[in-house]
Amino acid sequence: MADNDETKAGAAADRAGLWAKFVLYIGLIGLFALPAGALGSRFGVWAFTAGFNLLFGGVLLACIALVLGIAGFIRAKMRGRNADRPLIIAGVVASIVTLAWMGVQYNTANSVPPIHDIATDRQDPPVFDKIAALRGPGTNSLEYTEEEARQQAEGYPHLAGGHSADGVAATVERAAAIARELGWEVVNEDAEQGIVEATHTTFWFGFKDDVVIRVRPDDSGSIVDLRSVSRIGQSDLGANAARISDFLARL
Repeated sequence: MADNDETKAGAAADRAGLWAKFVLYIGLIGLFALPAGALGSRFGVWAFTAGFNLLFGGVLLACIALVLGIAGFIRAKMRGRNADRPLIIAGVVASIVTLAWMGVQYNTANSVPPIHDIATDRQDPPVFDKIAALRGPGTNSLEYTEEEARQQAEGYPHLAGGHSADGVAATVERAAAIARELGWEVVNEDAEQGIVEATHTTFWFGFKDDVVIRVRPDDSGSIVDLRSVSRIGQSDLGANAARISDFLARL
């Protein structure tokens, strides 16, 4: 009888229990919720608000998986349930990846100004032309406010326009070419007005940010100023400033 009990106990230890499976499943579901929420919004499966809800749901599941995983690992070690450990570890790792990724996003949001309209010329920001009609209802205003200028000056004090040794027409052509190299959709390229307008669609969530490039002549070539504005959302997590810097580096 004792031998049978030991055999049964050994067999049970070699089979993963419900606790371990639960930790694994919710850990993986929480991790999967991040790309699913973002890509679902990107391809129009659901609204971006639903995508955000999936992200927050994934974070909640990750927290549950982490707590239950730690407790389950201790339990499995004390009871000699060797089969539980790999599943629990996998679920905990998935939850840690989820929380780490969201932690990076949270840290980024707190390290930049909570604004979405960035211009290299804060006193006289470039003005949108054709793109203004494409933004549609419910999008952010294109009015560049004094408060945005103040926060931008504090958050990105070194962000300024660029200079080209070429004339306006050649610089406009070059600016449009750079925009296409960066994957932006060029909507307007007008050498007479000295303007290029383009839209960048983010991979995650498919958010659209609009960019206007203004080219003006000076004694030694052309002065180039940019403005990048998110269509929705309060904070851009620094994306618009990074986009402008990337463009100017190529110019």
